[in-house]
Amino acid sequence: MFKPHVTVACLVQAEGELLVVEETINGRATWNQPAGHLEADETLLEAAQRELYEETGIRAPMQYFIAINQWIAPDNTPFVRFLFGVDLDKKAPTAPQDSDIDCCWWLPPAQILTASNLRSPLVAESVRLWQQGSRYPLHLVSPFQWPFHEGARQPSA
Repeated sequence: MFKPHVTVACLVQAEGELLVVEETINGRATWNQPAGHLEADETLLEAAQRELYEETGIRAPMQYFIAINQWIAPDNTPFVRFLFGVDLDKKAPTAPQDSDIDCCWWLPPAQILTASNLRSPLVAESVRLWQQGSRYPLHLVSPFQWPFHEGARQPSA
């Protein structure tokens, strides 16, 4: 059975700049959106909020859904990545909680699109989709459980 890695990513915008996290991969500083794997017993939205906090120290709800990307990494690892968006009024200070994150940067979109140190091509593709205005309601990726029973987790609004 095909079992891709399910991941979430957050495109965070404030004052016309986008937030990227920097992490060292194979001795090289790389940029990514705050992102990570979906864990057991959490919704996609919960995973996105958790990853945003762990990698940047920012607590913010996801505001819209941007895209689902399916990608095979160079090492043949398959990914299905759910991309969410957050628009902040002002650039928030960052304080990564995850020791794998070296630092965070607020950068103009053009700088990200032309960077040679992106973690994957999905980083630039995410910026392009955001620039094109891709914004969808969060209910498109809301959790579903049937039948609803007492104690079952209900979808959030």
